[in-house]
Amino acid sequence: MKDELIRATAGDGKFRAFAVRTTELTEELRRRHHTTPTATAALGRTAAAGVMMGAMMKGDERLTVQVKGGGPIGQIVVDTNARGEVRGYVDNPAVDPPLNAKGKLDVSGAVGTDGFIYIIRDLGLKEPYLGSTPIVSGELAEDFTYYFAKSEQIPSVVALGVLVDRDYTVKAAGGFIVQLLPGVSEEEITRLEEKLGRINSVTSLLNSGATLDGILASILEDVQVLDRMDVSFHCQCSRERMERGLISLGREELQTILEEDGKMDLVCHFCNESYHFTDKEIEDVITKMGRDKG
Repeated sequence: MKDELIRATAGDGKFRAFAVRTTELTEELRRRHHTTPTATAALGRTAAAGVMMGAMMKGDERLTVQVKGGGPIGQIVVDTNARGEVRGYVDNPAVDPPLNAKGKLDVSGAVGTDGFIYIIRDLGLKEPYLGSTPIVSGELAEDFTYYFAKSEQIPSVVALGVLVDRDYTVKAAGGFIVQLLPGVSEEEITRLEEKLGRINSVTSLLNSGATLDGILASILEDVQVLDRMDVSFHCQCSRERMERGLISLGREELQTILEEDGKMDLVCHFCNESYHFTDKEIEDVITKMGRDKG
């Protein structure tokens, strides 16, 4: 089944829900950044949360998630939009802590618990919206749940997961967000909690062939799917953007690079693509800078 996201309501509009399958996306991130299983899980969980939060926006609005927990993985960055296009990276893709006490990947040990989650929304205004909350567990699902409750004042349930095979490839990845809206009763909340306590992990469900519709229907009543959206890896980097990066170094710095190395390679953090600039191309950039200045 292809990667996709669904947006839904349930309980006569008292619940808002999102569910996403990001298996191919997470595998693409793993392949591009050569992540260890633990780094794959951390990046994949953040990407699943990011794409669902991106689906809460509209038009050309963009959202960036930064997880800075003070752990050996460094920061996790995911950039997405309202169209399901996602990219992301971790500072240290080679982080490989031992399994935790439960015999599972120690995502919390890699992420750390001494820091914050930052959510940056570019709504096309003069200044972007910035929200942040402390990291409470480092396992990420709990951390995004805390973010919604404290920063956006929306009681939410967040489930995220990545299942990595023995050869390090991604077998299943995805998650769901259920948000409680005004009017929900204590009885309805109790029923939701009971159902959440009985279901398998989101990766077990996805790996066994469960549909996104079915996952939401297993925890919510009267689910109505409002729309569906494809999810895919997409990076906006290009040679032209990288050339603008060269220009930002300044003429003197480029002249030094030209004299000492005669070439330059620039690598995009988000997609790991490398752009090679020869001595002639660097000279052309310097010449162009001179013309623009004149």
